Amino acid sequence: MNGLEVFEKGYIARLTIPNDPIGATRRQVLEHSARTAVTAVASMLAARVLKLPQTYWAPITTMVITQSSLGATLAVSWQRFIGTVVGAALGALVASNFETYTLVVAASVFLLGLFCAGLRMDRSAYRFGGVTLAIVLLVQRGEPAWQIAFHRFAEVSTGIAVALVMTLVWPERDATTSTQQGKDIPDEPTVTFRERSRTVHRDPSS
Repeated sequence: MNGLEVFEKGYIARLTIPNDPIGATRRQVLEHSARTAVTAVASMLAARVLKLPQTYWAPITTMVITQSSLGATLAVSWQRFIGTVVGAALGALVASNFETYTLVVAASVFLLGLFCAGLRMDRSAYRFGGVTLAIVLLVQRGEPAWQIAFHRFAEVSTGIAVALVMTLVWPERDATTSTQQGKDIPDEPTVTFRERSRTVHRDPSS
């Protein structure tokens, strides 16, 4: 396949079509955006109440793991919670015993991947654990490494907890189901998106 065939068959254009749109209707977009904003603020306020030093990690975590269903949120939250625990523990151990040279950081990330695989954790856990590990090892600190690790763990855990509570208090409706039940009528942008999707996927030879 040469470059010209890629452009002729619309592969590049197909990449611009979102696989998971924010909403199928204007109402769903507004509701999802409002839900995300409220959840982020609630997470930040919770971190402030707990007097955590870097409260921004709580809303960041909340926005990353927020899903439309409780089951999905529980699965994602558990993996990232365990990844954070392992990353914080490994970071505290390494930072307390070694200087954070480049090779030390590389070896730590490598070991974290082995630990995550050994504990049957997924890539999501590895990513969150890696972020926590990097913060503990690389951020300049005037406090013990174990204390930094505990703070990162507490901030991420707060974000996860708020995301779970919000999923229970304000569950997000499934876009496909609500549309099929006639609760929302697709507005003009949604129709345009669907028409564009069919145009891009249509075989040029037909």
